[in-house]
Amino acid sequence: MKVLVIGGDGYCGWATALHLSNRGYEVGIVDSLIRRHWDTTLGVDTLTPIASIHHRIQRWQDLTGKSIDLFVGDITDYDFLSKTMRQFEPEAIVHFGEQRSAPYSMIDREHAVMTQVNNVVGTLNLLYAMKEDFPDCHLVKLGTMGEYGTPNIDIEEGYITIEHNGRKDTLPYPKQPGSFYHLSKVHDSHNIHFACRIWGLRATDLNQGVVYGVLTEETGMDEMLVNRLDYDGVFGTALNRFCIQAAIGHPLTVYGKGGQTRGFLDIRDTVRCVELAIANPADAGQFRVFNQFTELFSVGDLAVMVKKAGTAMGLDVEIDHLNNPRVELEEHYFNAKNTKLLDLGLQPHYLSDSLLDSLLNFAIKYKHRVDEKHILPKVSWRRN
Repeated sequence: MKVLVIGGDGYCGWATALHLSNRGYEVGIVDSLIRRHWDTTLGVDTLTPIASIHHRIQRWQDLTGKSIDLFVGDITDYDFLSKTMRQFEPEAIVHFGEQRSAPYSMIDREHAVMTQVNNVVGTLNLLYAMKEDFPDCHLVKLGTMGEYGTPNIDIEEGYITIEHNGRKDTLPYPKQPGSFYHLSKVHDSHNIHFACRIWGLRATDLNQGVVYGVLTEETGMDEMLVNRLDYDGVFGTALNRFCIQAAIGHPLTVYGKGGQTRGFLDIRDTVRCVELAIANPADAGQFRVFNQFTELFSVGDLAVMVKKAGTAMGLDVEIDHLNNPRVELEEHYFNAKNTKLLDLGLQPHYLSDSLLDSLLNFAIKYKHRVDEKHILPKVSWRRN
């Protein structure tokens, strides 16, 4: 099958592109390379030294004999996107090509607008390109568990059955996003759902939890294939950030009370979930939603786990509770369903001591690349 991976130079996209290529799919990558530019504008760098996308793809071909097509451009440019799709002729599209940081979207008006234009317009262009030329193509779109917020009821997978005034219906699950980034994902979901309902497109929305880890079978084959690993307060995610902080002797930065509970998954499961969705496509006119995570943790619990693992390795690990820069509940009910990918055959990698040790050792290897002035959060959700 021919699979176009949009955003294939990014953290999840690169690992997914290699995994699919390794599994025998014919893979093309579309990327504007703007993620690297954002690092430059913020003055930060990934913990790992990542090669250019051209060198990465060439190294993959040298090692495996498998080629990956590359299309450099921006999917908010409809002419570029349409031309690329007609050239590659995808049977499935994996869409990672979005600005994915909540803090980045909350820096100021400019970053909020850029996030929503980039994400919403790019996805809308993609839906139109599918409608015009590839109506049978299956869209596998990366959503986020953050679309749901933290409701005081169980979170279903995309839909909820409601009884009201004696009548009953199954409706899209209510959304309570916590940033302009998460709002853009909600807008995407509504647009995709509409396109499936009106035009008969087929799509799977993967509402992903917080991803951790860096190595997959493919990215661990050679240092030139290594994935990016972010530790800064804008793009770094909780567990990755904590392990890197522990490696350099910086206190773990827990925001507020640390009771914020979220879904988490290993990046090795991210790539497998995408493959399962591709191999089991949605029906024409169907908008499926899978909650893509394997375990639930509070941020405070994660910090304690990293402290324990780091101490066992001889590291001096402390935990700091910072004033929370975000506007969010710090203690709340959170129970989300995640059965659909398990039903398709996902065999999860649960967070283990060995995984923590591996991630800590990886962070120690590259700790000389950490710029400590970018560790603490600098973006506030509040007006002042």
